[in-house]
Amino acid sequence: MLKIAVPNKGSLPDSSAEILKEAGYRQRVDSRDLVLTDANNGVEFYYLRPRDIALYVGTGELEAGITGRDLLIDSGADAREILALDFGGSTFRFAGPADKNWKAEDLAGKRIATAYPGLVENFLSKRSLTAQVVRLDGAVESSVRLGVADVIADVVSTGNTLRQAGLSIFGDPILQSEAILISRESAELPGDLEILLRRLQGVVTARQYVLLDYDIPKVSVNQACAITPGLESPTISPLQKEDWVAVRAMVLRKDTNRLMDELWALGARGILVTDIHACRL
Repeated sequence: MLKIAVPNKGSLPDSSAEILKEAGYRQRVDSRDLVLTDANNGVEFYYLRPRDIALYVGTGELEAGITGRDLLIDSGADAREILALDFGGSTFRFAGPADKNWKAEDLAGKRIATAYPGLVENFLSKRSLTAQVVRLDGAVESSVRLGVADVIADVVSTGNTLRQAGLSIFGDPILQSEAILISRESAELPGDLEILLRRLQGVVTARQYVLLDYDIPKVSVNQACAITPGLESPTISPLQKEDWVAVRAMVLRKDTNRLMDELWALGARGILVTDIHACRL
């Protein structure tokens, strides 16, 4: 039976359970349950701390798991990302006292406070920079004022908390993180894990795309198809009105209104948008 780790704390549990449900898998009802068996799909789900999941997968105790890209890199585990799940996004940045114009090169020889030492050390190693990484479990923005560190590395959303602490962001992002599906680094994907992978990929794609249907005069169909090329090619069907055709194509959800405006200006009518609940591409 396939053994899969699911986060049980932090920001990922609800979205992880939801995407697994959409992919056709059972999920726990009681948040105190640590294990759930989905006999119909041949899967056992283990609910673990997100920070531990990469370690369990890397040692081969579990075949796969959902965790954050940041936690995978920070763990140093023998595990790899096999699918980005498009939720739980976060950005990791450096920040230092706002009265200095910091650059990434200034990190050399400095004390860097962070709750993700492995992530920061990986960043420094790739750039041949040497610095002292100070591990803290939280509230790292206070560490500079208290004299524990010279700069910090942390998750940044609006930056308001950093500004209140007298800090400003500098340099390129350390990492753009999100929820990911991971497996052991050196392992071949077993057949049942490939099924899970395809199902989750179908849900991710279905969330990102919609179906766009519209009617368009034949004389404008080539221009319309250039606007909505679809994944492979749009579907074009004849209408009873001989000089018109119907077009269907998958388009990115985020582009929907702009594309509808462009098609309307081109002469398209009867423009309809339909959600996709699942797909295999």
